Amino acid sequence: MRELILKMSISLDGFVAGPNGELDWVFGTEPAPKAWTVEKISNASLHIMGSRAFRDMASVWQTSTLPFAAPMNQIPKAVFSRQGPAVLKAAANIPAEQLQPGGESWLKAYVAGGDLTEEITRLKAQDGKPIIAHGGASFARSLVAQNLVDEYALLVIPIALGKGLPIFSELPARRPLKLVSSKAFPGGAVAQTYRPA
Repeated sequence: MRELILKMSISLDGFVAGPNGELDWVFGTEPAPKAWTVEKISNASLHIMGSRAFRDMASVWQTSTLPFAAPMNQIPKAVFSRQGPAVLKAAANIPAEQLQPGGESWLKAYVAGGDLTEEITRLKAQDGKPIIAHGGASFARSLVAQNLVDEYALLVIPIALGKGLPIFSELPARRPLKLVSSKAFPGGAVAQTYRPA
């Protein structure tokens, strides 16, 4: 059995993106939170995301040399989309000579088009390291609302956005969480790990 870990950066006021999906505030210059993120996403047997996040990530990570690129390219992926295999076209526009090692894996992503709970249950039933869910906001909100997340790995960025896209806004009822670890970084970011209480 694999657990599902939702790994998101989140603002102090609880948003994972700006009102129009802006993420420019997420990737700061501090090396320690980046290293924490790389370690977290490297310890996975599968990366899952919604179709918009898949499109955006595929266009960046396939050719990137940033530390995040290796685990994002080399670990298998699943994209949740009703578009069927057409969603993989987002990963097909990169010339082969520009791909980083593992970059071609985006073209081989599993396309999950069925019921979210059934698809997640099937993926969790397989053996291996955890499943890391990345988002986008709508996909993450669905995972949270349907109580499919076993662990929340939240990198709290020291910024208040005022408005934005939340992930906890569609809970059917209050959901108590238990803090299992907390790590503060010199620049003010804090990695918080929660599990259902």
